Amino acid sequence: MKIKINYFASLREKVGCSDNSIESDAISLSAGEVWTLATGLKVFPDKILVAVNQEYVDLNAPVVDGDEVAFFPPVTGG
Repeated sequence: MKIKINYFASLREKVGCSDNSIESDAISLSAGEVWTLATGLKVFPDKILVAVNQEYVDLNAPVVDGDEVAFFPPVTGG
């Protein structure tokens, strides 16, 4: 399976790119497993939001072939 990943704001600097993709022989991965495979970082930063196909999810949400996963810090505004 192939997964497209996007990183926003400070996460771009943390992982060194704004987007990438991963390929895996797994049928399904969790969003947290996608983070680890894509970044090589086992620790997930605090308060980071995750979206799969533009819908907010938690780290246990399933990700399947062709999905797009986005990681970004919380957004504040005023």
